[in-house]
Amino acid sequence: MYGGGEGGGSILRGFEVSAAWRWTVYFLHLNCLACRMGLKKASEIFTIGAQVTESAVNTFTEQQIDLQLNPLDNEVLVIYAVDIQLGRPEYIDGVNTEVRAALTADSRTSLGNISQSTTLAEASASIASVAAVGGVAFENRSMSDTPTGDVDYIGIVATSNLFFAIDGALNTNAKTARVKIWCRRMIADAATYSALVQSELLSN
Repeated sequence: MYGGGEGGGSILRGFEVSAAWRWTVYFLHLNCLACRMGLKKASEIFTIGAQVTESAVNTFTEQQIDLQLNPLDNEVLVIYAVDIQLGRPEYIDGVNTEVRAALTADSRTSLGNISQSTTLAEASASIASVAAVGGVAFENRSMSDTPTGDVDYIGIVATSNLFFAIDGALNTNAKTARVKIWCRRMIADAATYSALVQSELLSN
């Protein structure tokens, strides 16, 4: 996997993952992020991986991801891209099955969706089946495709954790989802850090 470089201006690199139930991921690196946001680079770009399995069949289940940010240094996590891989929903004659997963900046009691400001990525896969006909339709929808416009990042997290959750519908077995996050640690100035923390708390 290639994430691109950092020289001069805006660089957009993209690649498509051909495996089933995965989506295109794009990397965006813009040198002007620090000067516009009051941020200073504290690490190179790295990845965080996690997975979550339903605690019971068709049950919302959430996995906490510890970011180990240092609040004394006003450390934040800038997220450039997210890739979510879902377990397959099951084909059951006459039943519409689904698997959904979401990455959020806050802990939730139900799955986050893209209309919520703390949801960083969402993905779903479903099978629609008509009884005795045998027709099957697959539908994939995902916010884990990073926006392709002139966007510096897809999220900045100033609190200590991310949360990755899964929820299935009408399957007969518990499902698993996996996520990979491309990100960088940065140090924010006092005003920027305070605004970011306040924004996350008010969004909860």
